[in-house]
Amino acid sequence: MKFEQLLKLLNGEIIFSSSKLLAGGESINIIRKQLTRWVSNGKLIQLRRGIYAVAQPYKDMQPHPFLIANMMRRASYVSLQSALAYFGIIPEYVPITTSVTTGRSEEITTKAGKFQFRHIKKELFWGYKEIEVSSGIKVFIALLEKSLLDLIYLTPKSDSMEYLEELRLQNIERIDTKMLIDFAQKFKSPKISRAAVRIISLIQE
Repeated sequence: MKFEQLLKLLNGEIIFSSSKLLAGGESINIIRKQLTRWVSNGKLIQLRRGIYAVAQPYKDMQPHPFLIANMMRRASYVSLQSALAYFGIIPEYVPITTSVTTGRSEEITTKAGKFQFRHIKKELFWGYKEIEVSSGIKVFIALLEKSLLDLIYLTPKSDSMEYLEELRLQNIERIDTKMLIDFAQKFKSPKISRAAVRIISLIQE
């Protein structure tokens, strides 16, 4: 397969799995050699085993980091600081894309950026939806309230008022307090329940 044929097969997609190439009927060994060659000559970026991104100047736009995160770990959704920054709830620039997953925790550094995946129990893998983050690009991301509770759940001593104040929450009128309480109850955690009550007190100040 020529690189031009690959681009035609992708039909505008920027990130893809190597399994997509198997539909052409070529052997897996030939495909692996082609992918290795395209990575070596700078036409592709390998994000992790089996996941690739089209490099400049062979694409029209930069891949959204949230899309990369979703592709790198299928059983994951963007949450924690990345989701909170996206929703404008925390002011800080977040240099690493953070997600939660039912798989093992890991941090991956690629040419397309840094990505952190935090493990969460299967029974807490909910509270996310598919959102269009840019034209035609849809990703799985935690709802605002769930991303805040995910952060508290995965951060030690984060139910204290001191920690919550250090987050410097902004645009807090966007937080649905009823949903926050409902979500907190689903965690079945005293820590999360305390944090939800304290967040609401901050909102009401």
